[in-house]
Amino acid sequence: MTFFGRMIWDGGIEIKQLISMINNMKLKYKLMLFYVVVVMIPVLIIGIILISYFRNAALDRAIDQATNNVEKIKSQMSAKLRVPTDISNLLFFDDNLETLVNRQYPNILELTKAYMDYTDFQDYILQYREIANIRFFIDNPTLVNNLSITPLTPEKESSFWYKKVMETKGIYWLYIDDKEGFIGTTKGSINKLSLLRQVAYPEYNKIGIIMVQVNQDELNNMLSQEPFETIITDEQGYIVAAKNPKLVGTTLDSFDIEVDLEHHSGNVIQTKVKGADSYVIVDEITPALSISKLKIISVFETKSILSDANKVSILGLLIISGVLLVALVMVYTISLLTTNRLLRLSRQLNQVALGNLNVVSRIDGTDEIGQLSRQFNYMVSSINQLISQVIESNEKNSRLEIAQREIKLKMMASQIHPHFLFNALESIRMNAHLKGEKEIANIVRLLGKLMRKNLEVGRERAPLKEEIEMIRSYLEIQKFRYEERLMYEIDFDTKASEILIPPLIIQPLVENSVVHGLENKEGPVHVKVSVKLIDNEIQVYVIDDGAGMSEQRLSELRGVIAQAEEEQRSRIGMRNVHQRLVLYYGEQHGLKITSEEGKGTEIAFSIPHDSDYKQ
Repeated sequence: MTFFGRMIWDGGIEIKQLISMINNMKLKYKLMLFYVVVVMIPVLIIGIILISYFRNAALDRAIDQATNNVEKIKSQMSAKLRVPTDISNLLFFDDNLETLVNRQYPNILELTKAYMDYTDFQDYILQYREIANIRFFIDNPTLVNNLSITPLTPEKESSFWYKKVMETKGIYWLYIDDKEGFIGTTKGSINKLSLLRQVAYPEYNKIGIIMVQVNQDELNNMLSQEPFETIITDEQGYIVAAKNPKLVGTTLDSFDIEVDLEHHSGNVIQTKVKGADSYVIVDEITPALSISKLKIISVFETKSILSDANKVSILGLLIISGVLLVALVMVYTISLLTTNRLLRLSRQLNQVALGNLNVVSRIDGTDEIGQLSRQFNYMVSSINQLISQVIESNEKNSRLEIAQREIKLKMMASQIHPHFLFNALESIRMNAHLKGEKEIANIVRLLGKLMRKNLEVGRERAPLKEEIEMIRSYLEIQKFRYEERLMYEIDFDTKASEILIPPLIIQPLVENSVVHGLENKEGPVHVKVSVKLIDNEIQVYVIDDGAGMSEQRLSELRGVIAQAEEEQRSRIGMRNVHQRLVLYYGEQHGLKITSEEGKGTEIAFSIPHDSDYKQ
């Protein structure tokens, strides 16, 4: 056997063992098992899958929302930073500013007058709400710091932002941390996201620095409506704007993100923030003409997003568990009721099996078990009826067997009446004396033939033609006896010759017509025997025009032939014929006698051609 064949064989054995194990289980345990396997486990699995899908969908929606919000902030931030960039471009080519910052002022009065005449910085600040302040730094010792134009000092030249700007001619966006007041007149006067850009003045061989400070409230207000914690940082890691304004000025390290965003690829990062499982959405923005970048970071805790989903999930699990529990109790209850009713029906079947046929099932309900209960009662009733029919049939067969034995005994003792035999023999003697021997010999031959047929009555069935021959012999003998007083006619359908019938069925009726037809009547009597095969049925008529019977006597005769033999000892021949026909073929095939006093008698019966003779 191949490997695959062995696998199929082993699989078939395991399936048979499983089926056998299930068949050996009680019905209520089968229902419970099928409920758990087919309903409870799949529903729980589907519920867990749906809950997991719901949680993941909630996370995906939160991530999509945070990503869209970051894109929105990115767009808004680009628009807000466009204003400082455009202002720096105007200042970059401003001739008045160039003259103002490069001129050598002999005294404070002229410097003050020059400061007062130049109002562009204030005009821009008043015109654009995105601008908090504009400052210009340049190496000119004759200038005085008026919070707008500031001479460079060694401290400023050593600062990070100054060195960074002097490295290239592009625009830088940096958070200026002025905790010590090196830039402004007071500590922390700047501490804002600022645009830094160098301006070269070749004519004066000097380089100035433009600083455009962004309005912090504008940035914070832009983030205040965000659903998640959102911050914006510069390249140094300083937080330049945040939903929580208290975070502005701190570094990204204080935000306690467990991954290095500088070396982490991807815009969506799953990590821990301040010890809590969170998602971090990161995107970068490069303002126009800038060589530095800003980062937009949105953070949300997984717990906060999944809290509602977890509540719904727990509620869903509770509902599912409750429904499954109720269904389990209902299945158990239904299975218990079903098995109890089946056990009652089984006990009743056992009583029937033990022979108690008086059991009546009283299981209520119109379901299948109730139908089984009613069918059980019908079955028990049918069994009782069948037993009664069997008993009745056995009784009939017993009576038939007894009747057959009596007929055999009577025929063996020669049922022909002694006075008939005596008169026949006396007639033979007288005719032998008065006439020739031929006729006597013929009558003796017929009598012998008739007696031999009587002695052969022990056969169960005989061909119909033999019964007709016996009748013909009997009538010839009676014709010999009564001479002109008896006339007979036999109308026999030869198609029925070989049909088997019980013996001595017709002959007693012919004898009755001859004997009783000649009584009390002067003159000849005609006897007609008719046997026809019509529609698969043998129809027999024995008709005579003898003395006939009155209605009262006819009624008595009908009662006599219907009674059991031990109850009545008259009309033995006709009663035997009637009882045998009824036992063989049924009540509808018994003798039918009609008679009219002074006109004659008709005796008829029928035998079904295709019926089996009952043993």
